[in-house]
Amino acid sequence: MWTCPRCGRTFKKQEQSHYCGKPPETVDAYIMAYPEDIQPYLKEIREALRAALPEAEERIAWSMPAYWNKHTIIQFAGFKKHAGLYPGPDAVWEFSGRLKEYKTSKGTIQFPYSRPVPVELIFDIARWCWETGKHP
Repeated sequence: MWTCPRCGRTFKKQEQSHYCGKPPETVDAYIMAYPEDIQPYLKEIREALRAALPEAEERIAWSMPAYWNKHTIIQFAGFKKHAGLYPGPDAVWEFSGRLKEYKTSKGTIQFPYSRPVPVELIFDIARWCWETGKHP
């Protein structure tokens, strides 16, 4: 168990990524809370999602950026060594052939900061979620 020295919350993982105190109110605030070297990566993911989902409202849900239209379509989040994309298990299965080089789990894809943002893949996954109505 690890306890954050700033907020006192306890986590199973050592140095678990989290928000101390009040969650961000905007996606801009969310991204700005990350180190400067991670911010461009998160901004690229954001732009890919905005391009894919111009009809969706961008908001914060569960303390992370979400794209919404009557329900959550897709979300993303930053972590210490990777960014997570949350399109849901159906999307992970549908795109499994294109996701072989990334770590995945039920409904989640991890994009390591050490590799370029797969903008086209993120765009395609987001559009698929929108068009099929299959969401997290």
